[in-house]
Amino acid sequence: MSLSLIPGPPAASGLTPEVGTTAEDVVQRSADRGASADDPDGGPARRGPADRWYRAMGAALIACLVGCATVASGFDAGEPALRPPAPAVAAPVHVQVLQLNLCGSGFAGCYTGRSTAEAAAVIHVERPDVVTLNEVCHGDVPVLQRALADVVPGGVVTSAFHAALDGATGEAVRCRNGQEYGIGMVSRWPTPSGAAAGGGIYPIQDEQSSEGRAWLCLDGVATSAVAVCTTHLAHSEREVAGAQCRYLFGTIIPQVRARDGAPPVVLGGDLNLGSGSSPDLESCLPAGSADADDGGVQHVVATPELVVDSSRTIDMRGATDHPALLVTLAFQEPSGKTDVNRMLSRGEDRV
Repeated sequence: MSLSLIPGPPAASGLTPEVGTTAEDVVQRSADRGASADDPDGGPARRGPADRWYRAMGAALIACLVGCATVASGFDAGEPALRPPAPAVAAPVHVQVLQLNLCGSGFAGCYTGRSTAEAAAVIHVERPDVVTLNEVCHGDVPVLQRALADVVPGGVVTSAFHAALDGATGEAVRCRNGQEYGIGMVSRWPTPSGAAAGGGIYPIQDEQSSEGRAWLCLDGVATSAVAVCTTHLAHSEREVAGAQCRYLFGTIIPQVRARDGAPPVVLGGDLNLGSGSSPDLESCLPAGSADADDGGVQHVVATPELVVDSSRTIDMRGATDHPALLVTLAFQEPSGKTDVNRMLSRGEDRV
């Protein structure tokens, strides 16, 4: 797993904050290297017996004691690791999330080689606050980080990545280009000093699939106003996807909130549990959650402090087999009214 920061133009004065992570931060954390490649929807299917899963999961759990590596980098790769705090920014009145499934492994039939460039073009136009990424090669995350940095003058754009786990080897199954494959995110907000990216491999996996699905959370974005997570749940067994979803919302997200002082949490991801009133989906989402979907499997979900202000899909022009999903979430007023937030979210005072 890695985390990096890139200043937007013009280059921010001073240095960006150091970001760290520890093994104690997250339960079930995997090794620095996860694994990748979906079965039908992301990469080559390699099937092995269940005992391989147990060996791989054991190796990952042992490796997590060492902690996941973090990378802090600007345009100058030679910047020192110790950095002063970033200037304070106002807490947002809304959160705009762009969820993307890029089909980027290079193995699946949906691969075109154009999805990263198309995603960068969408980011330039929409200027979201957060981009959540599924089926992405590690090297494509900094490309999209720079795309967002291009439209955030003077800001600092943060990114994080976590690979999935190969149940047969315990290591990353690479994209066709050799890079690790998994999930990631990009945020246009600075990350406060001491915040961390945490991720791991679900303890429940489809034993007939080679890919161990992962989750990833970035703590304390927007001066600790929100925490952001992403995931890509199991594809071939809906029961497994449902169990992973319940583990995510019942165990991981409560721990993220407890660690960070109970901020709202926003998650974007391909949940593979249907859309709308799907019983499988409803069974795993906490009561009162805000949820918007693309009419298929992609969702943006938020804890009850937020409500869906607007959502729409964006045509990716055949670059991947999923549309982009753009969702604007508004913070609820104590009374439950959100009219002011909705007006502000469409104005020029986005943060």
